[in-house]
Amino acid sequence: MKVRYGHSLPCPRCAREAMFYRRVKRPAYTCEFCGFDINPMAGTLFHRSRTALRKWFYAIFLFASSRHGVPARELQRQLGVTLKTAWRMGHEIRKYIGAVDGDDDLGGHVEVDETMIGGKRKGGKRGRGAPGKTVVPGMLERAGNVMTRVVGNVRRTTLEAVILEKIKRGTTISTDEFQSYAKLACHGYRHGTVNHSLNEFARGPIHVNSLEGFWSQLKRSIRGTHVHVSARHLGEYLGEFKFLYNPRKAPHLMFPRLVLSF
Repeated sequence: MKVRYGHSLPCPRCAREAMFYRRVKRPAYTCEFCGFDINPMAGTLFHRSRTALRKWFYAIFLFASSRHGVPARELQRQLGVTLKTAWRMGHEIRKYIGAVDGDDDLGGHVEVDETMIGGKRKGGKRGRGAPGKTVVPGMLERAGNVMTRVVGNVRRTTLEAVILEKIKRGTTISTDEFQSYAKLACHGYRHGTVNHSLNEFARGPIHVNSLEGFWSQLKRSIRGTHVHVSARHLGEYLGEFKFLYNPRKAPHLMFPRLVLSF
């Protein structure tokens, strides 16, 4: 209640500056003058939840303190709830984390690369050409934040649309030799490439090594923690790992930031 509304606020019913007092048998606060109720959990991830707030806050703490994600089974064990409840809590927290982290426009020097997540060949073998894979382009600002998207293909028009939406004109962009990035200079970017097929991984400041490191961590975490992530919910999991990566230099601020952003 204090985080969302403070100690006093204009009452939506009587319009008077009022103190709101906790109701005894309901999760609500009532106006001191007219008795109007405010439900501080309405519109948050706790809305209509019968799970104790203490368990919700502990689950959020687990997400903020993990570096490899939190599976539903772990929430089930730690919180003492059913698997269905644990899955729903994890899903809602991931959506909330993605909303809190947001996506500010990138500039300066940005690495751009794409990866494929999911899918298996017959016999369980993985690989870039396996069916059922989901395309995920990523953009990482040097010494800054990473940003990801889920798209339907790797065509030039698709990847360029993501870049044009989130990267400022005049930015220096580093990519590999993939042809879908070949026309970026025509859109006002300073574009440099490295040729991975020739084992070239850096040309001075031009490289995508930082973003490749993020992809590696992401895929290890998915395989080791979640085993499999469906394309339908992949965006929420990407938001979770993006949030874990971006404040990497101040991890102690992650939990307070989540709690204070309701």
